[in-house]
Amino acid sequence: MTVTYVQLVSVPVSDQDQARDFYVDVLGFDLVWDNPMGPGGRWVQVAPKGAATALTLVTWFPTMPPGSLKGLVLETDDLDGDVARLREQGVIRADDGIQTAPWGRYVTFDDPDGNGIVLQATRV
Repeated sequence: MTVTYVQLVSVPVSDQDQARDFYVDVLGFDLVWDNPMGPGGRWVQVAPKGAATALTLVTWFPTMPPGSLKGLVLETDDLDGDVARLREQGVIRADDGIQTAPWGRYVTFDDPDGNGIVLQATRV
């Protein structure tokens, strides 16, 4: 095996425009691609700034219904600031506090389709 990195993770969504806006406008990802793909399809790809791994916002996998992805882990250098911003935008409820674990701190929330996201700051 000569795998060097994870290139892409498919996130199942119901509305690519809504999902793109969430990942770009709310989470601050870059829009990598938003292009037609085959008849009636569309390739929407987003990624954290400078990241090697990207997300594609998919609607075409029948075995991956919208909201079925759980445990997408995103790393941040400013967990407290990001949580405050996500609370202001209504993504994280006021009673959803930051959790502490032996490996670091984290908070969980969902994207508009219910895909589960963990935002963490790993203890180094």
